[in-house]
Amino acid sequence: MTENKSGKHEFQAEVKQLLDIVIHSLYTDKEIFIRELVSNASDALEKLRYIQQTEKNIFDDQLPLEIEVKTDEEANTITITDYGIGMTSEELTENLGTIAHSGSKQFLESVKKGAAINENLIGQFGVGFYSVFMAAERVEVLTHSWHKDGEDLLWKSDGSGTYEIEKVKGNRRGTSIVVYLKEDDKEYSNTERVKFILKQYSSFVQFPLKLNGEQLNTVDAIWLRKPKDITEDEYKEFYKFQSNSIDDPYYRLHFSSDAPIDINTLLFVPTENPEIPGFGRIEPSVSLYCKKILIDDKPKDFLPDWLRFLKGVVDSADLPLNISRESMQDSTLTQNLGRAITKRFIKFLGDDAKKDKKKYAEFYNKFGLYIKEGVSSDFVNREPLQKLMRFETSKTKESEKISYDKYVSRMNEDQKDIFYILGNDREFIEKSPQMEVFKSRDIEVIYVYEPIDDFVMNNVREYDGKAIVSIDSTDVNLDTSEKKKGGLKKEQADQLCKWLKDSLGEKVEEIGVSKRLVNSPVVALNADTLMTNSMKRLMKAMNKDSADTTKVKLEINASHKLIKQLDVLREKDEGLAKLVAEQLLDNSLLAAGFIEDPQNMVGRINDILEHVSAK
Repeated sequence: MTENKSGKHEFQAEVKQLLDIVIHSLYTDKEIFIRELVSNASDALEKLRYIQQTEKNIFDDQLPLEIEVKTDEEANTITITDYGIGMTSEELTENLGTIAHSGSKQFLESVKKGAAINENLIGQFGVGFYSVFMAAERVEVLTHSWHKDGEDLLWKSDGSGTYEIEKVKGNRRGTSIVVYLKEDDKEYSNTERVKFILKQYSSFVQFPLKLNGEQLNTVDAIWLRKPKDITEDEYKEFYKFQSNSIDDPYYRLHFSSDAPIDINTLLFVPTENPEIPGFGRIEPSVSLYCKKILIDDKPKDFLPDWLRFLKGVVDSADLPLNISRESMQDSTLTQNLGRAITKRFIKFLGDDAKKDKKKYAEFYNKFGLYIKEGVSSDFVNREPLQKLMRFETSKTKESEKISYDKYVSRMNEDQKDIFYILGNDREFIEKSPQMEVFKSRDIEVIYVYEPIDDFVMNNVREYDGKAIVSIDSTDVNLDTSEKKKGGLKKEQADQLCKWLKDSLGEKVEEIGVSKRLVNSPVVALNADTLMTNSMKRLMKAMNKDSADTTKVKLEINASHKLIKQLDVLREKDEGLAKLVAEQLLDNSLLAAGFIEDPQNMVGRINDILEHVSAK
């Protein structure tokens, strides 16, 4: 080890390697050195505060426990000062000249094994002080330890392989680091630029942080305090500061845990959905901290994407100070943190949905889209997320919504499946021929109005062991033991279906006698088991010139007067009967939402009228 005395010294060999890597390879995000130096300053103050509890004879004991940052554009310097524990000559050599306590050895071993060299590795291995040489032409460290008989010392280096330690006069207790910036890094002597960096990374250091006399950290890191000690106004102030919002939070979840992971979490749901239509997809807004020092303000791989509407802070002392963003997704620790927070938030919503149904209903109206997205994409949490979904049904009032559990609790005794229907609105659905048999048998049907609802239900397919079935599909399985009176006999109906298939050709996949119709003559069903109606509409909207490939099964109501008359008409006037058959098909397609533009039907209706008027 280098001797602990004044004069010129060489860095330890490993430190030379480290400096070479820092200066020549870590060339992006140089601003990180400011955060690292402030973090070190905070640690020095914390150590002094601990010493003050047991020691009486402390040098310069009237100095405040604070951090001062000063910029000087004329001199092209930035100075970071703390009135903390300070260093002796031996400590200067040990901390800045050798590898003993810096974590540099692990850093170098990682590099030798082929790890990607980037600026995020600095904090990960605790070698923050050396990051200063990314931007520094030379560095001076003025220090005086807390001991009253300590020396005034100056450590200086240009990072080229040597450093000097001199005795000086006039130092205050603590450490002052003067960074003489390179010509290309003048921005770090600019007050506004440094203010932005400090507010971004160091807004919540536990000691006053001043820039040229102005205190920057005016908002407390309240996530580390007990909820009972925090007022509503403090929560609101912090939410607005952290999320840069003007509204008040709608929900708040504040909790701490120390096993198996040390974690302090404060999450907010905004009053309004931040993903305003037309403004694109928002980025994650829950910031990740380690001991009040920012790691990442928008960690993309931390929480599942469907939770991107959340605001707030997650702080874990178990995290490396600046875990590499590139490795976050592969980090077992961050994955475990994310899973724990996600489960806790889902439970929070579930509890509130029971406690305050009205408040949860308002939340779901604005943020339900994210819940549905989670059901489709978050396989780990799919079941609890399904419990959070809400729907209108044939037995609720308009805008009143119930859960799957509520629906299941009032299913008919012989009902095996959960039924739903997609439509433009409630009025459209209520008039749908598909609803007739469900109304007649008092079977509740879930109403959904957005394509994503159809996609989610078709993707998930079951809840509580019960199949989720669209009533416009051929999968509907109802008790059909009850016979209708006054209809076509089976042989007549079968012959009519065959004639209709021959007449309509490839326009229909299949034609059969309906067991679900009550008042309507025909109904068009989705015969494609691989693609839902909404998916077809979406693809059609994306490619308006594409041919219509809708696969339709047509069912006829053998008891309906129009169907019975059609059976007679096909024998008397097959030409007119074919026009009527085509019109019935288009009517059913229109009622099912398969046809959006009925203009093509006008000509056929005129032809039918001509035939009828000629009789």
